[in-house]
Amino acid sequence: MNWIEVDIFTSSQGVEPLTGSLLGYGINGFVIKDSEDFNAFLEDKSVNWDYIDDDLMGLKNCETTVTVYLPENAQGLENLEAIKSELSALKSRDADDQFGRLEYELKNVREEDWANNWKQYFKPLCVGEKLLIKPSWETVNPDEKRKVLEIDPASSFGTGQHNTTQLCLELIEKYLPDNCKLLDLGCGSGILSIAAKLLGADSAFAVDIDANSVKIAVENAEKNHIPREKYTARCGNVIDDDALVNDIGCDYDVVCANIVADVLIGMSGIFSRFLKPDGTLIVSGIINLRKDEVLNVIQSKGFEIIEIREKEDWVAAAFKPCK
Repeated sequence: MNWIEVDIFTSSQGVEPLTGSLLGYGINGFVIKDSEDFNAFLEDKSVNWDYIDDDLMGLKNCETTVTVYLPENAQGLENLEAIKSELSALKSRDADDQFGRLEYELKNVREEDWANNWKQYFKPLCVGEKLLIKPSWETVNPDEKRKVLEIDPASSFGTGQHNTTQLCLELIEKYLPDNCKLLDLGCGSGILSIAAKLLGADSAFAVDIDANSVKIAVENAEKNHIPREKYTARCGNVIDDDALVNDIGCDYDVVCANIVADVLIGMSGIFSRFLKPDGTLIVSGIINLRKDEVLNVIQSKGFEIIEIREKEDWVAAAFKPCK
């Protein structure tokens, strides 16, 4: 397998939140270069050394960098979209500019070439019992009985390739009432809310902290012939934006959130604000190592688990409010 090297530029203070976010997306192999760590080594009088290589000395003034390696395939490009989304989220939280520039560079491939080459990996994909997800350049049989959701890769996180997205779609299909209202928190490409509309929801409200994701979600909804009056998308952070929370409203039949563990924990206290008393909360994006932590926190906020689904290292769950 070929691998793509991705350098992410941050600061010493930004290493911990950045690597924590990467772990939340299942990216657990990375290399950190940090001048502060190297300077601490140089100043450590308990260490005896006679010579330091010039390349190593170059770390003395380097920009703090976290390097990750992604497979050069569909999953890798999906992970890159997740990284881009997370960098945008970190920037929005970094009011004091402590986390560095939070930008990335691909070392051994041009991103646009990767995105185009990825077409060979991206084929129509059946999810659950009713959905078929396809890119715009692929055709399907005119007699296809599944609901066809058209979405192209490299637009924003959420093309159906990632296990977390598939798990969430399966639970939405199972627990979505006809003619209901659905709220998608952390919408990315809009795939979950668009799928809900295709599966019978009356209306969908999509929210993301990244303005580009909101734009793309609206475009994808239009591509799938969702009436504009039935699909709303807003940019913002529901954790600290009271005006946005009021704009979203309440009494949703289904609330879904396919994000990372830390954000799900941060949102856990507000889920009930949006949901009907008999509604369903669906969460995904949970790496298996943090399964108990996330599910226990959500249960402590007044929810009971009705189903857990797992695929490889990922976990999704559906909840009902406690009676």
